[in-house]
Amino acid sequence: MTITWNRTGRFARSTSVALLIWSVLFSVGCSQLENPRAEDFYSETIPPVKQEFRWSNGRLPKSFDPKDAAAPPETDIVRAIYEGLTEIDPKTLNAVPGIAVKWESSEKGKEWTFELRKDAVWTNGEKVTADDFVRSWKRLAKNGDQTAHFSHISNIKGFGSREMLAEVAHAESISKNIDPLAKPGTLKARSFQEGEEEQRNEGEKPAEDNFGAVAVDEFTLTVRLKKPDNQFPKLVAHPVLRPVYGDGEALIGDPLRSDAVTNGAFVVSRVGEDGVELEKSETYFAKESVALKKISLVVAKDADSALSDYKAGRVDAVTNTEFEPLALKLLTPYVDFRRTTYSALNFYEFNRKSEPFNDRRVREALAIAIDRKRLTEDLTSGAMQPAYGFLPFDEQGSAEKLKEDVDRAKDLLRKAGFPGGKDFPQIRLVINRNDLQQKIAKEVASMWKENLGIQTEIVVRELEEMEEVRGSGEFDLIRRGAVLPTSDETANMLAIFKKSNSDPAEEENEDEDEPADSSGSSIVIPDMPPPIPDPNLGLSEFDGLPPSVSDELTVDVPGEEKPILTEEAALFEVPAIPLYFPTSYSLVKPYVSGFDINALDAPLLRAVRIDNSWRPGGSGAIGR
Repeated sequence: MTITWNRTGRFARSTSVALLIWSVLFSVGCSQLENPRAEDFYSETIPPVKQEFRWSNGRLPKSFDPKDAAAPPETDIVRAIYEGLTEIDPKTLNAVPGIAVKWESSEKGKEWTFELRKDAVWTNGEKVTADDFVRSWKRLAKNGDQTAHFSHISNIKGFGSREMLAEVAHAESISKNIDPLAKPGTLKARSFQEGEEEQRNEGEKPAEDNFGAVAVDEFTLTVRLKKPDNQFPKLVAHPVLRPVYGDGEALIGDPLRSDAVTNGAFVVSRVGEDGVELEKSETYFAKESVALKKISLVVAKDADSALSDYKAGRVDAVTNTEFEPLALKLLTPYVDFRRTTYSALNFYEFNRKSEPFNDRRVREALAIAIDRKRLTEDLTSGAMQPAYGFLPFDEQGSAEKLKEDVDRAKDLLRKAGFPGGKDFPQIRLVINRNDLQQKIAKEVASMWKENLGIQTEIVVRELEEMEEVRGSGEFDLIRRGAVLPTSDETANMLAIFKKSNSDPAEEENEDEDEPADSSGSSIVIPDMPPPIPDPNLGLSEFDGLPPSVSDELTVDVPGEEKPILTEEAALFEVPAIPLYFPTSYSLVKPYVSGFDINALDAPLLRAVRIDNSWRPGGSGAIGR
């Protein structure tokens, strides 16, 4: 749910800018041309009479199936009509209870147990059970990388393994008669209820190496992970991990059907070419806390129509629509215009198997010799935000870690044996064919030459060739991008630094018993004090030591690279150079509260309400 610059295509045509310019000029009167005052709203219209939220959210969705929930508007609708184990607090980005009322971890963060609420039901009246999650997640695993954001959820044991295929085949055999459209009392529903109720509610007792999600009993779910993750409850809030009723096959046949059995705060009441309508669910366990009676997701064919609808009061919020840079500048002064750093990262990844890029001093020197603010302001007109870290959330205050520091960069390069860039090999930087990416690469190369005396060869490849190049290792640095749809640090790190063209069968052998601290950081605790630093030793043997202790531990040991599970580790190892985060924009009427825009594009619709008594000239925005 975003209005994004350079995210999915070009901006709306100049007519939207002309409309906005006209609005700005004439809102202050023809006799005086001035910028709008900070307290002004772009559109002040009377709110709806009822608790109805009219939301211009881009195109018509292609699917209501959680497995397809890759981006808005699909993710927004799935969040509304399906309830997951947890939800994400839109302000703090922390996990809050959903179907699960509490959770705990064991095995140093590699095993999680969720206790499910007993009053959650599907819209057909049946209970939501632990086995619903097991069956739904096996469906995702079977779908493999065709599942949205599969790399983010593949840390669950069994995802991507050959053993998983056999386990899923067995799961299909016991659930083939469960129809997600079945109503209580029908033949299909009775077939399931009478013959398989015990199997569904009690769950299977799998062998040790079977699928990672296990229904211990009707309301207890245990999940085993490959790598420790102390923020896993944040990940399970993602739309893709929300359960579907039955085997979900009917959703594949008709992904936009409005009569599917769901378990969320809202249900689909109408689907048309002009949009989708949702109504408050009467079977939702917390329906008393839901203020909205209706949500209208209005299709906008372009930025012009979205802006026109908002200005005229036909919609209460606009997101997921693209405007030209000039339009964004004109909208910026208005109180109902919101700007948010979007959770996606553009970065240059190092080939750490190649000298001298196996030396962390070299990697850090190149990273801190870049003026990211200059990149984003000069080349993107401020539509991107400088990335000094790998995540936009900055929970641990580490965002300034890789900020420009030319003096330190020169010193690190000197210590690595390349004073003033002398004898440093020409960098081979591979980027995809894109005008903006070529401009950025040329600017970065200029900074490296000016600040460090290093030459760069920019190699342009077609987008479809980039993964092949990455797998071949024929690069020193390669441009990559990653969408980060969760605030789970470990899941994001594993997705950013995922292996290229890895054998899925090998992923099951990645288990490591690394202790994780309470903040989610995973570190190696040595059995004895570390030896005197030796520059021939690899950093992987001394993870967790502060730079002041480990400055000379610079050369990576040849062989398998250790997975990076925390941003803190990534900022020290510098396996890549973060460049920038995109920015999203939205317009929200002052009478709308609870519609909190965040980096994840994840508003909590059950918290939204309309102040029907608000009038223009009143107390101002209540939803900020």
